Amino acid sequence: MKNKFYFAIVLIFLAVIVILTRGTSPSPAAEDIKGVKIGGEKIRVELADTPKEREQGLSGRAGLKEGEGMLFVFEQPGKYYFWMKDMNFAIDMIWLAPSSGGDQEAEIIYIKKNAEPENFLETYCPDANAKYVLEMNAGFADKTNLQLGDRVEFIY
Repeated sequence: MKNKFYFAIVLIFLAVIVILTRGTSPSPAAEDIKGVKIGGEKIRVELADTPKEREQGLSGRAGLKEGEGMLFVFEQPGKYYFWMKDMNFAIDMIWLAPSSGGDQEAEIIYIKKNAEPENFLETYCPDANAKYVLEMNAGFADKTNLQLGDRVEFIY
């Protein structure tokens, strides 16, 4: 009789644990980002989330395919400067800061449109802190009518 009582207590305890933890999953990690939804479009992104990948960026490439971009991910918000060293094509750079949506979204805080490879000595950086920078083919920001404050949703 005593064993049945203890067994019932253990079952109730396990049921409570299952109920309390159901639907709670850890926040997705930045390295799990597969794409972004921005300006009404879903963009597949290549991540640059290590110092070496961020230094290389899109340098030396011939271009980006339509619907693709590179997302630079930093460990924490800060002022991150970008330049066009060894670039072969013009790009739009979109700086993003975390928003109230947590790990699921960010907001646009600065846009540098049509950064040209010829201006490789010029650096670009917003006055505000960013945690992400999205690089797209030049003209993307105008085509999608991006504005400061627009939300960007991460796709995992």
